[in-house]
Amino acid sequence: MQEPKATNITWHEGAVERQARFMSLGQRGCTVWFTGLSGSGKSTIAVSVEHALHQMGKHAYRLDGDNVRHGLCNNLGFSAEDRDENIRRIGEVAKLFADAGLITLCSFVSPYRDARDKVRKLHEDAGLAFFEVFVDIPLAVAQERDPKGLYKKAAAGEIKDMTGLSAASPFEAPLRPELRLPTHEQTIEKSATEVIQTLQSAGVF
Repeated sequence: MQEPKATNITWHEGAVERQARFMSLGQRGCTVWFTGLSGSGKSTIAVSVEHALHQMGKHAYRLDGDNVRHGLCNNLGFSAEDRDENIRRIGEVAKLFADAGLITLCSFVSPYRDARDKVRKLHEDAGLAFFEVFVDIPLAVAQERDPKGLYKKAAAGEIKDMTGLSAASPFEAPLRPELRLPTHEQTIEKSATEVIQTLQSAGVF
């Protein structure tokens, strides 16, 4: 956990216990963290899962990589330090959402294993469930898909140190994710179903 710069601050407990919030929603708050290369399908799966959960009457909210950079993280770039800070902020927000009882769906490249592990520990220390989902596709497939044109820009020299393309910006795959989704081998619908089944099996709802 990053040491706060502010001093003379005190955590104020509320009058509503976490379990009471969970009971009122009929679900346990948790965070589902989708990680993988750009173009792997993280955001697409998260959208599908959120929609399916809504249809089931469950409460979920998506935190998407590009979306948070419009506001919460709009002062951060893509250096290793900024990427870590980006993930730290999102991890803190996701923890708060999970504590409120939401199923929080986070879709971020989040290339560094240590940063993801810190988010996991943040949840574990707070007694909240955390599910790491590795959206696993070969780099060649990601380059072929290239939905945002980022790989094309990287090839043209417009983007430096694109994740997965150089030793300077590696993607560190999860070692023991709760779920692995090879989206080049199965449909988005099947991937979303596997996420929901994982949550059900873990007793989230």
